[in-house]
Amino acid sequence: MSTQAHYKRPGRVEVNTFHRLVRFLVRHGVSLWGARVLSVRGRKSGELRSNPVNLLTLDGAEYLVAPRGHTEWVRNLRVAGEGELRVGKRVDRFTAVELPDADKVPVLRAYLKRWGWEVGMFFDGLDAKSPDEELLAAAAKFPVFRVALT
Repeated sequence: MSTQAHYKRPGRVEVNTFHRLVRFLVRHGVSLWGARVLSVRGRKSGELRSNPVNLLTLDGAEYLVAPRGHTEWVRNLRVAGEGELRVGKRVDRFTAVELPDADKVPVLRAYLKRWGWEVGMFFDGLDAKSPDEELLAAAAKFPVFRVALT
């Protein structure tokens, strides 16, 4: 499997329980450790598609990391270049730029430090203490977008 095709599909229990719970809480204004509901236009349908995500703030910039790899929301965001992040009634529109692999290491490390307990299973043994070389070697598997709120 190429790194470009890297994708770990969520299990039924996760989608039916965890995602729904996080989505419900975030829609009602409760953000768990930076959780947001991401909405992006579908690249084929043109309809808004929504997923719970973790918004990382690092050195004054904000990032979206795709721990499951090259998911549908990633593919849609690449095409759309913009979307919305929601918490309760608050809606933040944004534009996004995908980072090159060489720039992902500090973002991946910070993401794993903050949410490794939640997403570590998708990182194939990597964690916040992994050497830079190992994070760089895996960077192509994990899309990262710098988000600019508009």
